[in-house]
Amino acid sequence: MKQQYIITMLAIAFLLGNNRSAAQLANTLPKNEFGLTIVSNAVYFKASITQDSLKQMVAIDKYVAHVKTNFVYATTSNFTHKILYSKPKAYLRLAAVKALQAVANNLKTKGLGLLIYDAYRPYSVTKTMWQIVPDDRYAANPAKGSGHNRGIAVDVTLYNLQTGMPLPMPTPFDDFTEKAHHNYRQLDSTVLANRQLLKTVMEQQGFKALDTEWWHYYLPNAAYFELLDIDFKQMKKLVK
Repeated sequence: MKQQYIITMLAIAFLLGNNRSAAQLANTLPKNEFGLTIVSNAVYFKASITQDSLKQMVAIDKYVAHVKTNFVYATTSNFTHKILYSKPKAYLRLAAVKALQAVANNLKTKGLGLLIYDAYRPYSVTKTMWQIVPDDRYAANPAKGSGHNRGIAVDVTLYNLQTGMPLPMPTPFDDFTEKAHHNYRQLDSTVLANRQLLKTVMEQQGFKALDTEWWHYYLPNAAYFELLDIDFKQMKKLVK
């Protein structure tokens, strides 16, 4: 295993020295049991972002004004009833954060801000979720990975800048009933308007909505961004 790691690192160094593509870099790394390349070390992560600066992971609060967080997966108050990670911080790829920054600037004129439930999450957390609830209606299948693992998906809602309170939405976060679907209409007019406002401002900046979860948005070119399995402690050292 140690020998394989050394060979991989030497291959990466060679490719970087010869200014090769990210795809060639990916081919130097072993695949997991699902045939996926998972970036789990700082060396390859740094190599991948040299190909495109928009792949850099950044702290959302350094770019997005008035952003708030409520990491439910750092508590037992989530659909798994387990603490899935500790000491999280909201990170995304720079491409996603720039789009989110524009969303926040728009919302500020309306007296509103963004409240984030989840952003980047390590691939290992996705595997844990699947072990607890192996149902792709509620959790991402690790055979495919999640947009959260790629750093281009965010679970988000709106809050009032003056009161600090979240706006009424169709359901709480991680409610997997049909009421959480975007096409569900049997709701109060205020709730419908709030859901539509969030969808409109997010889509205006290139995010896509997940049909079954009013809170989940992602960039459409997910496969362009590598799956990451870097814990929050290590990620803190890699972000800008």
